[in-house]
Amino acid sequence: MRLTLVPTQDPRLYDDAVRALPLTSALQGWGYGEARRELGQTPLRYLIQRGASTVGAVQLLRKRLVPGFSTLYAPRGPALESLDLLPAVAEAIRKVARPGDALLKIEPPSPVPAEDGVAVPDAYGPFRRAESEQPEHTILADLTRPEDELFSNLHSMARRNVRAAQKLGVIAARDDDFDAFWEIFTATNERAKLGAFPRRYYETMLREGGAHGGEAYLVLSRFEGKALAGGFFLAMGGGTSYLFGGSVRDDRTHPDGSPYKDVKAPDAFYWNAMLDAKRRGYTTFDFWGIPRKLDEDKHSFGVFKMKLKFSEQRVWYPAYDLSLNPAAPAIVRALRWRKTQNNLRKRGSADDVL
Repeated sequence: MRLTLVPTQDPRLYDDAVRALPLTSALQGWGYGEARRELGQTPLRYLIQRGASTVGAVQLLRKRLVPGFSTLYAPRGPALESLDLLPAVAEAIRKVARPGDALLKIEPPSPVPAEDGVAVPDAYGPFRRAESEQPEHTILADLTRPEDELFSNLHSMARRNVRAAQKLGVIAARDDDFDAFWEIFTATNERAKLGAFPRRYYETMLREGGAHGGEAYLVLSRFEGKALAGGFFLAMGGGTSYLFGGSVRDDRTHPDGSPYKDVKAPDAFYWNAMLDAKRRGYTTFDFWGIPRKLDEDKHSFGVFKMKLKFSEQRVWYPAYDLSLNPAAPAIVRALRWRKTQNNLRKRGSADDVL
């Protein structure tokens, strides 16, 4: 099978193709690539054609490493009609790669159930299983079920907390207040020692993510006007993904000096974000990242337990590498070393967050 990569500079044409493919992701959308420009990466967009038919689309991010060498990365991509196309995709990308492109990393947008007896494929043609850049292990929720069934399938604690938040007057919905989101997001990152990209990266993604065919939006959970929990979502086709967010404590006090009580704003946020996505026609809700290995002493364990209250459908999105020149193995080792050093600097641990 011979595939051809056809470059395109038309964002609407490209996003239309990405949105229509059965295996797809918002991270393959034009807007996500524009945000990555803010980090010094160069997005390259191609339609994948077999004869006169478009059978896929791929956004490759070229990341410069050192003079003369770079990597190519398809975040949660490529978007495809079928995984059977991947071996031919590898050969097509080889033909458009530059001599200095040492490595190609892909993350096919096809979840593998995290269940006993279900194996994660070790390879697709010349692609070999590798370390992922996006969270490899996540939780999905099927939004095609009726609303009352969705609610009844929540953990009993989640149902109780959602009801309590509603009675107390918590309001969780789409919101345009980026400053409020940013305050929550940065406070959460500082508390968990996670780190973040510059603010302009997220602002660009919010602006460009919905400009051509996808959708980018915020959901905030407020009590008496104050935003206490929230998140940033990027959507494409039938799915939406909760990429960034967090929560803060309500530090206000009543006139008598007593502190505000916990109104379960995070639970209200998750539930209403799911309802918002369902009512707008999305069929899959990606909670975006839980730990591969559970450790109760880590911040990520608390995040996992919170997300698990809203869905128990755990899946893998494995990554695969393709060496494009002999320098690739050394570059993989160097990237792993750099990631370990960043972890040590930010959190004092060599372990990855997820």
